[in-house]
Amino acid sequence: EVQLVESGGGLVQPGGSLRLSCVASGFSLSWSSMSWVRQAPGKGLERVSSIDSGGGRTYYADSVKGRFTISRDNAKNTLYLQLNSLKIEDTGMYYCAKGWYASVSDYEYWGQGTQITVSS
Repeated sequence: EVQLVESGGGLVQPGGSLRLSCVASGFSLSWSSMSWVRQAPGKGLERVSSIDSGGGRTYYADSVKGRFTISRDNAKNTLYLQLNSLKIEDTGMYYCAKGWYASVSDYEYWGQGTQITVSS
C-alpha cells in the first residue's frame, strides 16, 4: 500500500524558512518522480515543485522559483521541500504526491498534508 506522510509545517513569520519532509512507504522512491502540491485557503490545488527519480530534473512554479528547493534521499525514501523567504501568500496545506504531472488531477497518491501558515 502506497503511503505518503508529510511533516515539517508550522507557523512562520514572513521571510522565514521551513523544511518539509515526506516519508514514502509501499514503494521505492528510487523509481518514482515526486511532487509537492499546495492549496491556499479558498483556492485550488497548485503544483509547486516536482523532481524526477534521479533528482537530476526539477520543476518549480513561477511563484516559488528561487525560494523553494526540492530534493530527495532515496536511501531514506524521503522527499524534501526547503522553503525560504516565505511570503504570506505561501500559506496553505502542502501535500506530497507520487509522480510528475502538469495537471493536479492526474495525481493518484497523496499524503495527508502539512499546514504552513505565514503570518506576522
